[in-house]
Amino acid sequence: MKNLKNSIFFKVATIVLITLMLLIPTSMIEDLIGERETTQNNAIFEVSSKWGEAQTISGPFITIPFTSYVKEISSKDSSEKIVMLKEYLHIMPTELNVSGDINPEKRKRSIYEIVVYNSKLEISGVFNKLDFASLDIDPKNIQFDKAEFVVGINDLRGIEEQVNLNWNNKSVSFNSGVSSTDVVQSGINALLALDPQDSSSYKFNLTLNLKGSQLLYFTPVGKVTDINMVSAWPNPSFNGAFLPDDHDISDTGFTAKWNVLHLNRNYPQIWASSQYNIGGSSFGIDLLLPVDNYQKSYRSLRYAILFIGLTFLVFFFIEVMNKVFIHPVQYILVGVALVVFYTLLLSISEHLNYNGAFIISAISTLGLIAGYVKAILKSGKLTLLISGILTILYTFIFVIIQLQDYALLIGSIGIFIILGMVMYFSRKIDWYSNTAQEI
Repeated sequence: MKNLKNSIFFKVATIVLITLMLLIPTSMIEDLIGERETTQNNAIFEVSSKWGEAQTISGPFITIPFTSYVKEISSKDSSEKIVMLKEYLHIMPTELNVSGDINPEKRKRSIYEIVVYNSKLEISGVFNKLDFASLDIDPKNIQFDKAEFVVGINDLRGIEEQVNLNWNNKSVSFNSGVSSTDVVQSGINALLALDPQDSSSYKFNLTLNLKGSQLLYFTPVGKVTDINMVSAWPNPSFNGAFLPDDHDISDTGFTAKWNVLHLNRNYPQIWASSQYNIGGSSFGIDLLLPVDNYQKSYRSLRYAILFIGLTFLVFFFIEVMNKVFIHPVQYILVGVALVVFYTLLLSISEHLNYNGAFIISAISTLGLIAGYVKAILKSGKLTLLISGILTILYTFIFVIIQLQDYALLIGSIGIFIILGMVMYFSRKIDWYSNTAQEI
């Protein structure tokens, strides 16, 4: 039994087994992070569903119903009959200009923060003379008196005031909903009576006060689309199909400008029915929160196996080099303390910033392990050695989390240095010795 107790191979096998066993609570913590992140997303959805969800402005464009006729062959007697169908023409503007101001604010649901916004958008543009020559449609079948001016809006609950359209200096009120879902699924419309003989262009403008959550996107339906946005939010992310041609971000907010041509997207200025999907060309602004604690907790947890393994390796070297014995139960208790660090980090980061939570969790864990090592080894020198090594490891992980773009590079260099140190300090160990005392 004594030989088994002092056997190097038995000790190594025990350490490996304990390390693998600690992966179980580590994976449970990973599930816990996912659960808390889901809870946060549910809180965001709950607030968004009452305030207004992420918004995409698709349009404006004109939709005109028309009738088409197709032959239908009966499956019973092969007879032919003419069937009349109701379809829709969709006409995009020649010029589209959108300028606006986004006023974001933070809302809290329980312990979670959600970004919502109010926006005031000035939308204007021009429709040139309507040209139907390129379409194989008889003008007599087009119902010009039932044309609709459509603005696609994801969540109509975000509309704060009545919207009026100024159409060639005539005011027209908007109605809720859209007659056709060929282009957009949700939106508002204003009825127009178009004259097919009118060769003039049509100018329009409207003001849209819109609430939403986190995202505000636009769809470049104009032959030339110009978007100009201003906000006091200092942490925007520009996403979607197009990045701004010009932008400025500072601590006091941002400005952004887009200029998109019809040549940059994959649909024409006029088409019938649901031939094209305009959603793929949308772009806009994501009002990011400054940090994402759950993603950082995920990243730090990925180094758990390295952290536990290196800590146990230090304990093992102390055993064989100083001829002391550390019981497997003591390895387990130290390992559990290292795992508890991640639960502390997760829970504290939900109330403080991530860096502060990391420092508090690391100091607490270091203090706990240092006190325990001092009690079992009764050596101030070894306690300082272990505490110093753990401090270096925590600092290493902290730096990797901060330097996201260089995490792989710094992590690879760090692991290489650690491997070199392990090889250096283990060079004099006689691995063929039966017992630690013979080393």
